Amino acid sequence: MEIFKILSVLLCYPEQDLIDAVPELVARLEKLKIDPNFLSPLLKELGEQDLLVLQENYVNIFDRSRNHSLHMFEHIHGEDRIRGQALVDLMNEYKNHGFELSVIDELPDYLPLFLEYLSVCEKKQAIELLTSAIDVIGHIGKKLQETKSAYIGIFSLLEQYSTAKPVPLVTPPIRDMDEALEKFGPNIEGVEPLLQPNACKICPTYDQNKGGSHGLSR
Repeated sequence: MEIFKILSVLLCYPEQDLIDAVPELVARLEKLKIDPNFLSPLLKELGEQDLLVLQENYVNIFDRSRNHSLHMFEHIHGEDRIRGQALVDLMNEYKNHGFELSVIDELPDYLPLFLEYLSVCEKKQAIELLTSAIDVIGHIGKKLQETKSAYIGIFSLLEQYSTAKPVPLVTPPIRDMDEALEKFGPNIEGVEPLLQPNACKICPTYDQNKGGSHGLSR
């Protein structure tokens, strides 16, 4: 679905080629009959503000606030080692479907990369995968809404394509190991906290009580 490719592009770090492409993106969105209320504020910013201002704003939003991190598994697993296996499984999902990573310096759970993958999937599969991730997407969107960021339109639009409404994440992930040790106690080796991550809809084969794999469902 082309809309996912467009949203992926808009969610990436702004460079001059993105700014130059704004008129074309506007035309494509009109052709796709996308409600302009979702993306017009962001497109207006991209078309009018200085590039350095746009880049600084992007860094402040997505790189300096973990609440807005575009790495989806960070919001589910925090620093838990389970995140590593989830990343491996998602990478395998991409490779098994012949998807070549265009952003080679990003982890596979990077949301713009995930959206690019959805753009090359069949529509039914793309919607199913988006829906499997909608709780995390909704969580990021809610945090962005509190800052009144123009980027919120991307997340609101993604929710429109999902077949389920986002459910709040059960427990904020623990990112500080000292805090985790105090809250959960040590694991059997006595050296790392015994974390209790949220159930993971992006990787629904994982049972938080029993452990397990982290493949995306289709």
